[in-house]
Amino acid sequence: MTRKYLPGILAMATIVVASNILVQYLFGNWLTWGAFTYPLAFLVTDLMNRLYGVQAARKVVLAGFATGVICSLIGSQIMLQGDGYTYAAVPLRVAVASGIAFLTAQLVDVSIFNRFREGRWWSAPLISTLVGSALDTALFFTIAFSASVAVFGAQADEAVSWAWDAVPFLGFGSELPLWVSLAFADWLVKLALALIALIPFRMIVSKAGKAQPAL
Repeated sequence: MTRKYLPGILAMATIVVASNILVQYLFGNWLTWGAFTYPLAFLVTDLMNRLYGVQAARKVVLAGFATGVICSLIGSQIMLQGDGYTYAAVPLRVAVASGIAFLTAQLVDVSIFNRFREGRWWSAPLISTLVGSALDTALFFTIAFSASVAVFGAQADEAVSWAWDAVPFLGFGSELPLWVSLAFADWLVKLALALIALIPFRMIVSKAGKAQPAL
């Protein structure tokens, strides 16, 4: 792994660890703070893919994945105090869900980006991010918060049981577990950020002097 990949690796690991922590804290009623940080992982992956190629992007994803998982597992062993009870900084379920969703979604993103890399400059980052973010949302929230996933044990389930509360979907309609509303709202944010991320993507790639297909 050459030094030129190091910024991408560090950025990826930082995003994963920060998002694992921030996803536990609500922003309003239907979003977590992690919804605003995790989509940046797709920007990092797409930049590495455009600047250094598909193999480099995969290496950065794998290195960032390994670093992020290690840091998250360490966080799962750090116990914090709050409101009269003790809880892990990063619950085990959240750490595992993040790792599975991250690796799957990012590798899919890399493959799709490579498929469309010769198209219009925006097509590869936009299409790959839309598909990857939808897959990431589905995998992460189901594994991390769904009561139907019962392989982590009672203690791990208790740490995320707050997400099982039945509430009207996004504040109206049929009652569903809270995590379903959180997942849908998270996905909507990712859609918006996928469009916004095209701006820094274009600017960084152009500054790096990499030729791109015309509009």
